[in-house]
Amino acid sequence: MSTHLSIEDAAVMLGVSPQHTRSLCRKKVLQAERIGNTWIVDSNSVKNHKIKAENTVAEDHPAYLDTSGDMDAPVALSFFSGAMGLDLGIEKAGFDIRLACEFDKYCRQTILLNRPNTALLGDINEYSAAQILAAAQLEAESVDLMVGGPPCQAFSTAGKRKAFNDDRGNAFLKFIDLAIEIRPRFLVIENVRGLLSCPMDHRPHNQRGPGFPDLSLDEMKGGALNFVLCLLKKAGYSCTFNLYNSANFGTPQTRERVIIVCSRDGGAAPFLQPTHSEHGSHGLPKWKTFIEAVAGLQSHTHLNFPEKRLKYYRQLKAGQNWRALPPAMQQEALGKSYFSGGGKTGFLRRLSWDKPSPTLVTHPAMPATDLAHPEEDRPLSIEEYKRIQEFPDSWQLAGPLVQQYKQVGNAVPASLGYAVGKLIKDLLEDKAISPPVDFKFSRYRETSHHEWSHAFKQQQKAPQPTLSLF
Repeated sequence: MSTHLSIEDAAVMLGVSPQHTRSLCRKKVLQAERIGNTWIVDSNSVKNHKIKAENTVAEDHPAYLDTSGDMDAPVALSFFSGAMGLDLGIEKAGFDIRLACEFDKYCRQTILLNRPNTALLGDINEYSAAQILAAAQLEAESVDLMVGGPPCQAFSTAGKRKAFNDDRGNAFLKFIDLAIEIRPRFLVIENVRGLLSCPMDHRPHNQRGPGFPDLSLDEMKGGALNFVLCLLKKAGYSCTFNLYNSANFGTPQTRERVIIVCSRDGGAAPFLQPTHSEHGSHGLPKWKTFIEAVAGLQSHTHLNFPEKRLKYYRQLKAGQNWRALPPAMQQEALGKSYFSGGGKTGFLRRLSWDKPSPTLVTHPAMPATDLAHPEEDRPLSIEEYKRIQEFPDSWQLAGPLVQQYKQVGNAVPASLGYAVGKLIKDLLEDKAISPPVDFKFSRYRETSHHEWSHAFKQQQKAPQPTLSLF
């Protein structure tokens, strides 16, 4: 079958005029070659461009098994897959990502663009374990790894902390229920730090203290995580976890995420093996920097700051934020936010060349979470976002630019994904080793399962309502 199309055939596939198709060829949006007065167009280029169109729907479909690949590779099922940042790392560790489950329209298009042979499903709440296994072409208990990062807004310290009293929280519980039924050898759960302290049920503060009942386990800090751990323990899974800074695994970004590793055989998994350290301790290389991440980038597609903000950026150097402005200008620059609490370090923030990027957000030009280039008067470009989150330059992103930023900003860095995949692969091959016992994985205390469990138990003995895990 020919891999090239005529202008007329390409136009029919795209649903546009031949004239517009020729324009796409001239602009190099489509891969095409001109022979005399005739264009021949690469059919895959046409297909991918069609998928990228805003109204294209990526349909559910089963896995296509490529028998020319490594049929002995361990198999992983991915849930809440997003743009597949975590999956890329796990894939690099040697896993076959047989299935991706993702509801977001643009993420689904991105998955189809880059991994068309991977089974694709939508809203996790609409599928049974049997349907998932059928789509992945697998038998029960034959899955090596299930991995997922359930929507974090229900647990984020920046939100209302609704835990499981939220549709997104219910998706978390559906994920756990599916894992218990599918029974993978290993289950990995990725989430935000807020999961460590979020209650399962939130009791208003005006209903605590003298005259009110003591907080139940579900109402205590960490109650949501305790509930999940109890479900998995009852199903025979052991769970170990910690809060990991992705910079310690080679990511040019200080992004912290909770990683829970659950084992079907009940054996306790060791912590992830770091590959870098902040100052080069433990004989490891120092953290990767922003300048290392973006080296060689030639073109940049980016949003723009409003002109009134550029007035202040023009006075800031690499690594500075609003605090480096003249004192008389600081209040003017921040407006009412100047009087709010907290460090406000995200306002008018230029990145440093010689440090990792701060945690990427879903929009680099929002006033309180600016991510500006160290020298140029613009937000980080989508190309820089991809480098920081360690997506290949060739990784295609569907949707408008703001949706592309959102997809990459929500992703798990590939190096952290690789550390997860390598640990699970080593556990499957019975050769996993523990990292140095004194390695500092994050800047916070009491974030490992050992310390967290002790703090949760101590909380039950503490006078109420002055409860604090951290």
